[in-house]
Amino acid sequence: MTRSIDYGNLMHSAMRGLIQQVLTETSEHGLPGAHHFFITFNTQHPDAELASWLRDRYPEEMTIVIQHWFDNLEVDDDGFAITLNFGDAPERLRVPFDAISTFVDPSVEFGLRFETQSYDDEDETEDEEDDADDPPIRGDAEVVSLDQWRK
Repeated sequence: MTRSIDYGNLMHSAMRGLIQQVLTETSEHGLPGAHHFFITFNTQHPDAELASWLRDRYPEEMTIVIQHWFDNLEVDDDGFAITLNFGDAPERLRVPFDAISTFVDPSVEFGLRFETQSYDDEDETEDEEDDADDPPIRGDAEVVSLDQWRK
């Protein structure tokens, strides 16, 4: 049996830990200065919680902005919950960290991108059976370009 260091998985874990720490500090102290976040996440993730009308409108992924108005930001080891305003209608969302595909703070030109994952249980079961002896393959993480958020 050959062992190797799974750098991809370790990097994803570290980057999600960074997001957790930033959001925890934001929940405790608010956003400092001009900081604000664009967070894109997979709405099909089994642990993502959002209103059915939002899931209908964003059937695959959704980008939220944490900036001027947000409420009840709660962060735990698995993800975060937040109340955001959608057309004068406050809605509560729960976003698991492993559902996040991008995290960007344009105020300091910082961004992270995670490879997307499929959350189809049948595919996962088939993959586990086919690759039972192979080590798991993890997606790479990369820094994203902020050009699309520049004004």
